[in-house]
Amino acid sequence: MVKTVRANFSKGVIKLLEKVDIEEGKEITITIMQVPSKDRQDSFERSAGVWKGTIDAGKIDREYLCRSSPVHKGGTQIMKASTCI
Repeated sequence: MVKTVRANFSKGVIKLLEKVDIEEGKEITITIMQVPSKDRQDSFERSAGVWKGTIDAGKIDREYLCRSSPVHKGGTQIMKASTCI
């Protein structure tokens, strides 16, 4: 079983905030991931979309596709024709 649950840590003790269905005395493995602070989360959300309009992804794609690049066929390297418009 794999399950993610929220918990609080206080005075060296991890206290689950949700009920789990685990056999009493069963050994388990816990992965700890710190929840970002509210200020940090707000900063991240405010930065969303900052790059919008500054990069032309279509242009980057076209430039990448227009470069002649080698194609390998049967161990022989050949150059494919450019597909630039």
